[in-house]
Amino acid sequence: MRLLTLLLLFVSCGLTLHAADKAATPDSLVAELYKSEKKKASPFFQDKNRALVDHYFTKELGDLIWKDTLNSKGEVGAIDGDPLYDAQDMEIKEFVIHPAKTEEGKSTVLVTFVNFKEKKSITFHCAQEGGAWKINDIQYADYTLLKLLKDSAK
Repeated sequence: MRLLTLLLLFVSCGLTLHAADKAATPDSLVAELYKSEKKKASPFFQDKNRALVDHYFTKELGDLIWKDTLNSKGEVGAIDGDPLYDAQDMEIKEFVIHPAKTEEGKSTVLVTFVNFKEKKSITFHCAQEGGAWKINDIQYADYTLLKLLKDSAK
């Protein structure tokens, strides 16, 4: 009887954790993406794990990121710098992930920081897909990642 109770407890905890993962907020998703880069487990520029890309990005953006990585064959593709900092060289200070602003099933997450004394802002546009928040575009000062990748795929 104790074994059955323990088994039910473990299954219940597992289902709760899975549900919490699906309900992650857009700002926690963006924070997780930045942490993945620090752990050298970023979805960008890797061609071994498509599921890693799909965890963070909508199908449309994920497909374009994956295609750019595969087509670049280890060389520079359309994404020619670090997409999380919009830079090739970094000395990041005053890094802040601001709370998400959500409206009508869409959300934006503003990230601000200083890189080599230059103030930068990057906006992550998120949407619900498959019951989870996903990034569907990243907006920089003068372009978006989605447009950059679409233009390069032509």
